[in-house]
Amino acid sequence: MKTSLFHFDLPPDLIAAAPACPRESARLLHILPDGTAADAVVGDLPDLLRAGDLLVFNDTKVIPARLFGTRGQAAVELTLFKQINPSDWEALVKNARRLHAGDVIVFDGGLTAEVLHKTPAGPVAVRFNQSGADLEASLNAVGTMPLPPYIKRPRGGLDSDKADYQTIFARNAGAVAAPTAGLHFTEDLLRRLDAKGIDRVFITLHVGGGTFLPVKTDDTDDHRMHAEYGVITAEAARKINAAKRAGRRVIPVGTTALRLLESAADDRGYVRPFGADTRIFITPGYAFKCADALWTNFHLSESTLFMLVCAFAGVDVMKRAYAHAMERRYRFFSYGDACLIESPARRAEQPDDQQAEDAHRQRQRPDARQQQRQVQRDDAGRPDDDGAPDDRPLHRAVERR
Repeated sequence: MKTSLFHFDLPPDLIAAAPACPRESARLLHILPDGTAADAVVGDLPDLLRAGDLLVFNDTKVIPARLFGTRGQAAVELTLFKQINPSDWEALVKNARRLHAGDVIVFDGGLTAEVLHKTPAGPVAVRFNQSGADLEASLNAVGTMPLPPYIKRPRGGLDSDKADYQTIFARNAGAVAAPTAGLHFTEDLLRRLDAKGIDRVFITLHVGGGTFLPVKTDDTDDHRMHAEYGVITAEAARKINAAKRAGRRVIPVGTTALRLLESAADDRGYVRPFGADTRIFITPGYAFKCADALWTNFHLSESTLFMLVCAFAGVDVMKRAYAHAMERRYRFFSYGDACLIESPARRAEQPDDQQAEDAHRQRQRPDARQQQRQVQRDDAGRPDDDGAPDDRPLHRAVERR
C-alpha cells in the first residue's frame, strides 16, 4: 500500500503546543458507525458511551528521557529510545556522527554514559554508570520530559510538562513518549464514567521513541515497525474476556492500548496474559479481533498511527473526519483534541483507486505474514477461568528479530 495514500496537509497553527485546561474541556470529534462526524467535548464522554462499556487504559509512565550533557567541550543532546537492560539504552542523539564507541558523555549529578556502538537503524547504544532504581532516580533529577519535536520548548523544557505530559493513572515507569489519548482524563471525568456504569481496566505498553519516527518507505509493506514492550496481567485478561463474553464493548484508550490488545488476542477476540515485545503494524485490511471502538487523538500525516485509525474506520471516513476537524480548527497531535471512533473496523473501505493494488495485501507476502503470525508462549496458553478457549496458545502479532 502506498504511504502517500495517508498524506494530508495540516496548517502548522493547528498543532497544539499545550493541553486544554481543564483537560476534559478539549474538543471531541465523535465518528459514528455510519462514518458521519459530530462535534462534542471530552467532558461529554460519559453520555456518549453505554453502561457496561469497558475502557482499556495504558498505565505506562513517561520517564524524563531527554538528557543534556557534554563530550569534552561539545554539547550532546540525547533522548532515550529503548531500554536494552537495566544499564543500557538505545538513544537518539543529535549529531550522532561525531560520536564513536568508547566516548563518554557526562551529565549533571555524576551520571555518565559510554557509547557502545551505533545501530544500523540510527540510534546509538549507550551504557550508563548506574542501573535500575539508581538510574531512574538520576533521570528524574537531571532529565526532562521527551516531548515530540513538533512541540517547541526551550532547552530543559517547562516545569508544567512534567504533569501535562503524564496521564493521571501513570504508574509503571518505562515509556519515552506519552500514551497521549489518556491525557484527557481527570479524576472528575473518571468519577462521572463510574456513575454511568462504564468500567475500566489497565494494561501497560511502554511507548518507545519510534513513535517519533516517520514512515520513510514509499510502500507500507517495506516499513519495519519499532518494538515496544507490553504487559497484560492475568487479572486484566480475565476482565477483558468477561466483557467480551457478556457482549459488552471493549474500547481501548489510545492506539497503544489497541495495539497491545490486538497483539495478545486470539482469532475469537479473547486476550491471554502477555509480557513481551510487539511490533504489530496495523494498516487497512487488518481484521480487528478485540477492539469494538477507539478513543484516540489526531495523528501525523503518513504516520503508522494515522494508518491504524484508517484501518479501524476506513481511509475515506478518516480523511473526511480530519478535513472536518481542520475546517473547525480542532487542535492536533499530542496535546491536541480527541476522537471517539465507533466505525466498525470490519467494514473499513479503500478508495476506489486503491482496491486493485491492495487486493494482493490481503494475501500477505511472507515477511508480512511473519509480523502477524501466531506464536506460542510457555505459560500463556494454559487454560484458566478467563473465558478464553481452553486449547489455544497465546496469539501475538509480532515480528521476530
